[in-house]
Amino acid sequence: MTLQRVSVFCGSSTGHDPIYAAAACELAEALVAQGLGLVYGGAQRGLMGVLADAVLALGGEVIGVIPARMVEREIAHRGLTQLHVVQTMHERKALMAALADAFLALPGGFGTLEELTEVLTWQQLGLHDKPCGLLNTQGYFDPFIAFIAHMTQAGFVRPAHVEALQIAESPVQALQQLRARAASTPL
Repeated sequence: MTLQRVSVFCGSSTGHDPIYAAAACELAEALVAQGLGLVYGGAQRGLMGVLADAVLALGGEVIGVIPARMVEREIAHRGLTQLHVVQTMHERKALMAALADAFLALPGGFGTLEELTEVLTWQQLGLHDKPCGLLNTQGYFDPFIAFIAHMTQAGFVRPAHVEALQIAESPVQALQQLRARAASTPL
């Protein structure tokens, strides 16, 4: 499988520590340097906006997918390569998944976790075999990783499904892991 676009899930706020925005900018640089397009939730604010703006400033491709209700709230990013307006969150996630060759989560809230766990569930069910990863900026996901270990120890998640989740400490490492996993996946 060839990696051309990465769907990134991340916060609609920037968090309290500027390191999260810095990591989003570093990811933008790595995406553009590697010729990878960005697929994301289409918002102009938070880490989503930081990431999209940084990719665009570097001349990269940015595809946003946003529900109409959020456009009406004026949070849609208007300067993207493409902006798809859909009716529901379900349509949003399905289109983001269809447009991307891999998935990566940056720090975020409930929505970020929901999007990541949904694509992991789809992978577990055999609905796709696209690489999934998370960028563990400054240990942000450590409690989540510990909870995954707890679910595995309790017998609710198989170790093979845990191993499919690529965990990285830096944006460059995250993209390397996604590329390696994509290269090992048959078409």
